[in-house]
Amino acid sequence: MRNYDLEFLKRFSMVILFLTVVTLGLMVGAWFLHKSLPVDVPEGVAKRTEARIAPVGAVYAGATGAASQAAATAAAAASAAAQVAYGGTTDGSVIYQNLCAGCHTSGAGGAPTLDHQHWDARIAQGTETLYRHSIEGFTGAAGVMPPRGGNPALNDEQMHAAVDWMIDNLK
Repeated sequence: MRNYDLEFLKRFSMVILFLTVVTLGLMVGAWFLHKSLPVDVPEGVAKRTEARIAPVGAVYAGATGAASQAAATAAAAASAAAQVAYGGTTDGSVIYQNLCAGCHTSGAGGAPTLDHQHWDARIAQGTETLYRHSIEGFTGAAGVMPPRGGNPALNDEQMHAAVDWMIDNLK
């Protein structure tokens, strides 16, 4: 080999060695930096921080402000209350077939199927408890019951009729 070829290889090897050392140094630095990052902030600390930085008041700016949002929310609630599901029927069979059967036939989401094995302990709690859970919803160890079976247009009377029909038709 010629002398200038050896000189090139020597310098090229030194550059490669230097880049390798820099890369390894960056990797070790990143590892130490990652290790020094704090773990998740405890929930209590996060809540105190949110309370501390929360705005003191709200701005009501006409049609774009919170007043119009509150009015829209109230109007939506009134509209939902005015609409009655399934033509206002209180026939528990109709309500069950159109809404409840989706979960209570297959047991989806831990819903009790219509047999005494699943319902006897629930019936022992009383029908008022069953009505309340069907209207307000319930989350238990066995599963989840959404409020009003997932249909907010059902009124309390319809929910009572559906629960009564289910109790009367246990196998």
